[in-house]
Amino acid sequence: MTPAADWLLPDWPAPARVKACVTTRAGGVSLPPFDTFNLGDHVEDDLQAVTHNRQRLSARIECSPAWLRQVHGVVVADADPAIVAEADASWTAKTGVACAVLTADCLPVLFCDRAGTRVAAAHAGWRGLAGGVLEATLAALAVPASEVLVWLGPAIGPQAFEVGGEVREVFLADHPQAASAFVPSVNAGRFMADIYALARLRLAACGVTAVYGGGFCTVTDPRFYSYRRAARTGRFASLVWLD
Repeated sequence: MTPAADWLLPDWPAPARVKACVTTRAGGVSLPPFDTFNLGDHVEDDLQAVTHNRQRLSARIECSPAWLRQVHGVVVADADPAIVAEADASWTAKTGVACAVLTADCLPVLFCDRAGTRVAAAHAGWRGLAGGVLEATLAALAVPASEVLVWLGPAIGPQAFEVGGEVREVFLADHPQAASAFVPSVNAGRFMADIYALARLRLAACGVTAVYGGGFCTVTDPRFYSYRRAARTGRFASLVWLD
């Protein structure tokens, strides 16, 4: 892998053969408002530009991303670069195939096992998170929870993620302790939600406590695309693969 200078490399104790990265807006050919390294082919960007950006990504990571058609669901696909599965997570035990998710405020979650034999990536907006996409991804990995490492990538931060009371109720129905992840907003009946805390809570309920990352905010960090900042925008990728 030859990462671009401003890509994020997850800070987690993954085995040496587990590789991962997060792209940024820089280094591509897309024109505004998708400037410049947009990897989403569903956002009205020029498809030739997206294809060029994706080819540039593949060359840099020296493997083939398995792109998904993400629908805020809980389906976990076998990562396969030859198809575009309708799913919100993928996993693989093969080398040379990157599990990839595209986001612009939703939470990208990367997984591996301590032995370095399998990896996964999940796209977790609040609907997918509440629906159980992380739990489904863990089930697909099929390794004991104590053997799983997780890294939480760039997503909307708790100072920017305002939601209605109905979103809070959905999470509290599953986990009453999720109340700590919601702070009343200055707007009546609204709450500021901490998607990182919600993810950690749901992972812990599954027995996964080796969780790293978090602390980003795509809305305020100009390195990343953010749907809340500008509805017409691109998508960055979070990827994990076996070398």
